[in-house]
Amino acid sequence: MSRPKPAASLFVVSQAISHRDNGINSGPWWTGALTAAERRWTVQGRPRWAELVDQAVATGPVSAEGAVPSEWPDAFAWVFRPLARIARNRVVQVALDGKIDAEAVSAGFDRQLGRRLAGLAARTLVLELNVERVSGRLAGDTAQERFADFVRAQAGSDRLTALFAEYPVLARLLGQACDHTSTAQVEMIERFNADRELVVARLLGGVDPGDLVDVHMGSGDTHQRGRSVSILRFADGRRIVYKPRSLDLHRHFGGLVSWLNSKVLGLGLQTVDTVTRTGYGWLEYVEHRPCAQIAEVDRFYRRQGALLALLYAIDAADIHYENLIACGDQPVLVDVETLFHPMLEQPTATGPDPAARVLASSVHRMALLPQMLLGEHGAVDVSGLGGDKGVQYPTDTVSWDGVGTDAMRLVRRPGEFRGAVNRPRLGAVDVEPSEYRTAMLGGFREGYDAIVRHRSELIGLLTACTNDEIRIVVRPSQVYATLLDESTHPDVLRDAVLRERVFDALTIDSACDLARQRLIPSELADLWAGDVPMFTSRPGSRDLWAADGERLPDLLEGPGLATVVLKIAAMDEVDRYDQEWLISASLATRAKPVEHRSGESRPRAGTSGIPDPQRLLSAACGIADEIGARAMHGDGRANWLGLEPIVDKHWAVLPMGAGLAHGYCGVALFLAQLADLTGVQRYAELARDAVRPVPRLIDQLITEPELGVTIGCGGTHGLGGISYAIARLGNLLDDPEIRSWLPAVVDLTRAATDDELACFAAGSAGGLAAMLAVHTETGLPSAGRLAWDFADRLVEQANTVPCTCMDMPTSGFAHGHTGIGWALMRFAQTGAGEPYGEFGQAILDAEVPDGSDLSWCAGLAGFTMARRDTPRDWADTLTAHAPLRDMSLCHGELGVTEALMILGDRGHNHAARAATQHAGLLLGAIDRGGVRCGTPHGVVSSGLLNGLAGIGYGLLRLGFRHRVPSVLLLEPTP
Repeated sequence: MSRPKPAASLFVVSQAISHRDNGINSGPWWTGALTAAERRWTVQGRPRWAELVDQAVATGPVSAEGAVPSEWPDAFAWVFRPLARIARNRVVQVALDGKIDAEAVSAGFDRQLGRRLAGLAARTLVLELNVERVSGRLAGDTAQERFADFVRAQAGSDRLTALFAEYPVLARLLGQACDHTSTAQVEMIERFNADRELVVARLLGGVDPGDLVDVHMGSGDTHQRGRSVSILRFADGRRIVYKPRSLDLHRHFGGLVSWLNSKVLGLGLQTVDTVTRTGYGWLEYVEHRPCAQIAEVDRFYRRQGALLALLYAIDAADIHYENLIACGDQPVLVDVETLFHPMLEQPTATGPDPAARVLASSVHRMALLPQMLLGEHGAVDVSGLGGDKGVQYPTDTVSWDGVGTDAMRLVRRPGEFRGAVNRPRLGAVDVEPSEYRTAMLGGFREGYDAIVRHRSELIGLLTACTNDEIRIVVRPSQVYATLLDESTHPDVLRDAVLRERVFDALTIDSACDLARQRLIPSELADLWAGDVPMFTSRPGSRDLWAADGERLPDLLEGPGLATVVLKIAAMDEVDRYDQEWLISASLATRAKPVEHRSGESRPRAGTSGIPDPQRLLSAACGIADEIGARAMHGDGRANWLGLEPIVDKHWAVLPMGAGLAHGYCGVALFLAQLADLTGVQRYAELARDAVRPVPRLIDQLITEPELGVTIGCGGTHGLGGISYAIARLGNLLDDPEIRSWLPAVVDLTRAATDDELACFAAGSAGGLAAMLAVHTETGLPSAGRLAWDFADRLVEQANTVPCTCMDMPTSGFAHGHTGIGWALMRFAQTGAGEPYGEFGQAILDAEVPDGSDLSWCAGLAGFTMARRDTPRDWADTLTAHAPLRDMSLCHGELGVTEALMILGDRGHNHAARAATQHAGLLLGAIDRGGVRCGTPHGVVSSGLLNGLAGIGYGLLRLGFRHRVPSVLLLEPTP
């Protein structure tokens, strides 16, 4: 086997590479690792990290012989032992002082640092491994032996020198990691030696724990040049936590919890003992402990609710699953750096959104309540209440195939979400938080009411926090982590200028955000240091401080403390009600798929006559008034927070978008229809306020047409539905301005067409139905032409392209072939010609429901609406069905009633009588218990398909069918 010739020095090898690269990296070997700005410095010596790398290479390898570790991270770490040795020696020197097992602590440091170096170099080493394999330069009879041969060779001085010369940016990353990590470890040990007596007295009950035997670094992200939270373990097994940041805020938070405990009978919330020092501190280590009985779990969530009220009052943020520990019946918050957190709005092209602003200042903002991280592989709850263990991570993560062999390669696949210890356990099972909604809401009310009753006391206590250090989260940490990981690709480690392009993502992300643009230089400095960028502030200040101590003045809209004081002063019963809705809605996002059958068999008799249309109208007005009360106003518009289904069967609490099914266009359509029937102008004005963002949406989609493709052309979920709503709103409100938007929206619908998406909800079938309605409603020629295009597209797709819509089943009206067939049949009825009808009928004939699902979207109601030759047994099933849990248009009673009404119009008298009876029963149910939405747990939401607007619209349809067209079929105004 041949080996490359030894290189005399990094400088010599780098010169050869520089000539090969046409002089890009002329100068000292480390020049290629400098950023463009660093290369422009007129006076510059050798960087500290380069000195460390030169020293490591000059001293030679620890040994290139011996057994290569079997675990690949340890094997790759073996390559960089000369670097790690220098860092370890620094730690050993300081660990010799005090009651420290220097050998054990330094060995643990060496192992952890080595694995970090391996992670930074893994992509590059795997590339080099494959080059060696393809070139046939590896010795060994097996893949494992050849891998070990590569590692042994790479650990030699010559190969290490060549590696750093070709990848100088990698040398920088490794050198910095060794320098920063060892400096941080030395600093921590020196602080521990100075504080040991105090720490033992306050955190360990005064009982000497023996020598320090282990320091687990990196319990969280690294900041401020390699510093991170660490867990220290002693000879007797006990542990403490070290934080390299001020703990003054943590100490003051303990006082706030004690105050709340004194105001809420029997609360007894636990806090974490601290030893606060200047710029750092020590905390007690909180152990996870399961609950022994259900009563303990109930107490846990009651306390969690009260804690939520306090955190809401003081504007906490970033309370995710890693920042909370379930210790029996105690939810213990172990990270409170993000109290008094300002609201950092993310500007959007459609302008400010009052609903988004309300959400950002609500109980939802702190990530303690369920929040789903979504991806192509599903969803995972990353909140303080969530953190489900053992579920699939929703997005692909970097992984390795063929580990420990010469065929090792990088792959991207779903990983396992490991969770944390934030959930109470009953026996061996994590408790489901949504099952303890009552306990949590009860605790929240107790905590909230106590704060309101004694608000002046609380405000007085908060003044002690004025100058405490708080952390400001300007971007999700995952954004930074991804940038750091992806920027270790070998293609960008040959020259720092290439790696800088990876970090341009920050500039793109901040294109419309002047405040975040000011932070980019500091973010880049931290990223180049290998850290997750961190910014801090003070509750009494508008300034930010970067990790290097630089002050960035007046970046915040106002001091966090002043905002909190105003918030506490404004807390009242109405606000508490709003926050309780958000708690219920957030918990509902964790619920299992909604079961729409009630299992009840209540009598179906009670109202045999025709319901008075005025009663139906009155009930619809009551629903509209509730929608109005839930509206958020500001910036010249109105919007709502909704509980919406997204990505298959997952739900999320979101500000409403424009869509017909779950957005403000659907709500506005109901309000406008009601205004047309009643003449009540407040409904018309609220409808107008709801759709005011549409012109900005149009401008955004014209500027970024790829967003239109993402939205799609569908009838309920896409631009087709928005076109339908705009056309009808313009006429119902007799508003020329709204009418003027329509041509642009229709043109955008054409541009948003996806050739592979045919279904009604999101694809061409819905676009066809919408354009037929728009053309009938307004006579717009472009809508008529687009309808023809959609019809032709569907005929082409009918036998070649399966319907694919968010992995939904391919049967049913909304997401399946039934909606496609119906749209073609409807088109044929306009006089377009028999071929379209024949295609449509063939598609309808190919699907037969099983009768167990009664819904419009996927079940018997939708099949019935689509088929003019409805079998009698379908009608009988709908007529005699058991009561459903909700009243929604999509899955509930009003969807079934709509199908019965359509059957009645086709001459099914029995169905017509059943529709009338159902209308009476619905009114009775509303009188007795109010409306019930088709959402998890029946949480009230304002949307059209699953919420209040759809229920109200369905009531109007029952009472005034000759003036109110079917929105489920996208019918034009009669």
